[in-house]
Amino acid sequence: MFEPYGFSHGIVAVVFVAVSALLLVFRTAWTSRVLAVVIVAVQMPFQIHTMLPGQWDIAYSLPLQLCDLALIAAVCALWTHSPAATALTYYWGLTLTAQALLTPAYRGPDFPDWQFLMFWGIHLFTMWAAVHLTWGAGIRPDWHGYRLTLAATAVWAVVMLMFNALAHANYGFLNAKPGGSVLDLFGPWPLYLVVAALLLAGVWALITAPFTRAAARSSR
Repeated sequence: MFEPYGFSHGIVAVVFVAVSALLLVFRTAWTSRVLAVVIVAVQMPFQIHTMLPGQWDIAYSLPLQLCDLALIAAVCALWTHSPAATALTYYWGLTLTAQALLTPAYRGPDFPDWQFLMFWGIHLFTMWAAVHLTWGAGIRPDWHGYRLTLAATAVWAVVMLMFNALAHANYGFLNAKPGGSVLDLFGPWPLYLVVAALLLAGVWALITAPFTRAAARSSR
């Protein structure tokens, strides 16, 4: 079984840093679309597998986690360089998705099981896309993207709270904490949702401000 902060977790962290560095060094006109194709080719079979009769469970098989949606946004952003999709990839990818690397909720089989590869593929590919789009392709976050991401996240949270209640699921950990995550610091339900929302809004503002200030200085 996978153990947080164990050997395989350390290898994942090293792979993340190494590939991120390569994406920053080898920046070409076709890198974005190649990465988009690789993500689809690698992750699509895993997603299909989770929806087969032997694996299907409404509580986890649907791609409704915010990390799943972030990966979809990442593919769209890589292929089109859409500012909206890039904003979602940046904010979701470098904060929420990154939590998997810092405090992984995964407790399944270790490498090379397909569940291990799917879990880490979703998270690493999204973070790599965010790194490439922001510092490789040079698509910087701005306050419009910040507001769009806040609105999209709020809509997703409301919809998923209702879906979770109907399906007896816990997508996004909105109805219960996973345990062993940063959410443990934020109090019981529903207080931890309010604290997390306020913290996200603040952190996203902090990682937007340096880019907008730099853009304002360059325009002057």
